[in-house]
Amino acid sequence: MTAARGWLWGPLSPLGLGVAAVTLILDQAHKAWMLYVYDIGAKGTVRVTPFLDLVLVWNQGVSYGMLQQRTDLGRFLLILFAFAAAIALAVWLARINSRLTAICIGLVIGGAIGNAIDRILYGAVADFFSFHAFGYEWYIFNIADTAIVAGVVGLLYESVFGGHKKVSNPSKM
Repeated sequence: MTAARGWLWGPLSPLGLGVAAVTLILDQAHKAWMLYVYDIGAKGTVRVTPFLDLVLVWNQGVSYGMLQQRTDLGRFLLILFAFAAAIALAVWLARINSRLTAICIGLVIGGAIGNAIDRILYGAVADFFSFHAFGYEWYIFNIADTAIVAGVVGLLYESVFGGHKKVSNPSKM
């Protein structure tokens, strides 16, 4: 095994990168369908349920619209950050031994790359889903955002509840 293969490829890399690929394909296919087939831009706001609307919002920032980047340099830095994060996560993926962690890392990688592709193609991230209820409106998001959040929640769960041996008698420590 070469040195690069050892630090960039591990036993659960196929699982994690497979999840990343499926996430990326679903995200980009959904965005293409919403933009070019369904033509959400021409439809405006489409009510799906009393708490869910479909709408097109171009997000030039990161999650929740923070850190808006309206310059080419800002957009380039967000793209660079997404790909650097994906590489760092792939290195982490090569070192783990939990299937749940591999799946969660794959979700984050796929979502990050999906949103980076939007920035490359369109200059901003295409968001579509708007949840609202009882006078509150949450941020507008896409499949990539959902994958990133699910991946992070799974990683937090795994770090708190999984993968660690529980000490049954603390006095034996």
